[in-house]
Amino acid sequence: MKSLEKHIAEQLLKIKAVKLQPRNPFTWASGIKSPIYCDNRLTLSYPKIRVFIKLELSRLIVEKYPNVDVIAGIATGAIAQGVLVADQLGLPFVYIRSTPKDHGLENMIEGDLRPGQKVIVIEDLISTGGSSLRAVDAIRSNGSEVLGMLGIFTYGMPQAEQKFKKMKVNLTTLCNYDVVVSEALATNYISAEDVEILREWRKNPEKWNI
Repeated sequence: MKSLEKHIAEQLLKIKAVKLQPRNPFTWASGIKSPIYCDNRLTLSYPKIRVFIKLELSRLIVEKYPNVDVIAGIATGAIAQGVLVADQLGLPFVYIRSTPKDHGLENMIEGDLRPGQKVIVIEDLISTGGSSLRAVDAIRSNGSEVLGMLGIFTYGMPQAEQKFKKMKVNLTTLCNYDVVVSEALATNYISAEDVEILREWRKNPEKWNI
C-alpha cells in the first residue's frame, strides 16, 4: 500500500504545486535562491486532491488532538484549507494575519478566539518557520493554547526544526522535502546529480550558490 507521504508527493508534483529546478533556481520573496518552489494553493483547484488533504488533516486532528476547540489557519495560504478542516470537524475557525491590521481594531487574529481555548494551527507550507511561529506567538499572547500545528508540506530545514523545538510546538505534515525529492528521482523528474544539489541547498539555504 502506498504511503500517505508518497501519495501526496506524487500529487504535488503532478499538478506542479512543487517545482524542482536545481540548475535554474528560483528566488524566494526573502531573497533566498532555491532549487525548489512550492505553492500548495494550487491544490485548491483540484477537487479530489483538495478533499483528500482536508480529510487527512482532519483524521490526524481527531487521532492526535481530540480535545481541540478551534482551528486556526495562517494567512493567506492556509486560510482556505483551515476552513475546510474546521467545517469537516464542525469546529470554529479563526485565521492569523502575518502582521496586525493597520486600521480599525488592528487585529492579528481574525475571528472569535477566547483565552483558554485549545487550538490546532493549519499551515500550507513550512520553510524557515518564522511566519508559522509568529502565528503561534499571537495565539499564545491571546491566552489560548496551541496543541500543535499541521501542515501540507515542510522543507525540513534544520533551523526551522530548531525553532519549533525551542517554542515547544508539535509539527505534523502530510509530506516533506525528502519524500518529494525521492519521488521526483523515481519518476525521472530529476537526476541523481540533481539530488545532491537539492541536499546541499537544504543544509544552508541562505548561503547556497549553485
